Amino acid sequence: MKLKIFLIATLFSASVFAQLKSNNLSGNLKLDSQISIEKALHNFNQQSEETTASKKSVFIAAGLSAFMPGAGQFYNGDYLKSILFFSAEVAAITVGVIYDKKGDDETAIFEKYAQKHWSVARYALWTITNLKTLNGSLDENDYSNLFTDPAQTQVNWAVLNKLESDIGGYYSHQLAHFGEQQYYEMIGKYPQFNPGWDDFGNEHTPFKYGDDVTPRYHHYSDMRGKANSFYNVMNTAVVIVIVNHVISAVESAWSANKFNKKIESKVTLKKANLGFAYFYYPELNIKVNF
Repeated sequence: MKLKIFLIATLFSASVFAQLKSNNLSGNLKLDSQISIEKALHNFNQQSEETTASKKSVFIAAGLSAFMPGAGQFYNGDYLKSILFFSAEVAAITVGVIYDKKGDDETAIFEKYAQKHWSVARYALWTITNLKTLNGSLDENDYSNLFTDPAQTQVNWAVLNKLESDIGGYYSHQLAHFGEQQYYEMIGKYPQFNPGWDDFGNEHTPFKYGDDVTPRYHHYSDMRGKANSFYNVMNTAVVIVIVNHVISAVESAWSANKFNKKIESKVTLKKANLGFAYFYYPELNIKVNF
């Protein structure tokens, strides 16, 4: 919608009256009128400049919200939106920190459980004892250095991994080194590691396939699943934080741009030809965008 307001008599008279009060004029009507008009035009230009200065910077708004969600909205004067974006940021960070700590605590619990109830030596001993059942083409003498001590409590990891690779088939994975994240994942994820649990039996316990695993294996898997669920919540919170930054930055930039374009005003001085004389009057153009 574009409105044109012609302030002819009133504004012009007010301008001239202001000049009469503030200046010692010459008494020449033509000259004094020109002085008054120039002064009025100067005032209109100042007003126009003040309107321009009140515009919002799209880049500042977006940058503030990219750094801290809600800051750009506060800059734009959208205080409710500012509170909403900032609250979402605080809530997501709080949830992320809490559930990351829960995941760490649960991880410490299942790792301690594994160290107490699962043994790589027990797993390796059962594997080499039942090698013919696992793969009839292999000879256990080829892996005589599987253990590094007479008591068979210390395992040569390189030989164990070669043994697992040679067996193939049911032995689909090679055990990661002790203490690694994959180590703790494998022993409760793949049934080939079931013989390592202390409720499985001994090296002479019959071979078990597939899902026929021990209660400790199941319990350990549940603990790992619980820890992973905590970490999943934490990861979701991180995603929310990132998305909140992006959305807040985009929204604040859009709002700043919308604010700048919502109302546009321009004041100009027009000249009218009235017979043999010229008459000046101000024209105010207001444009409102919806």
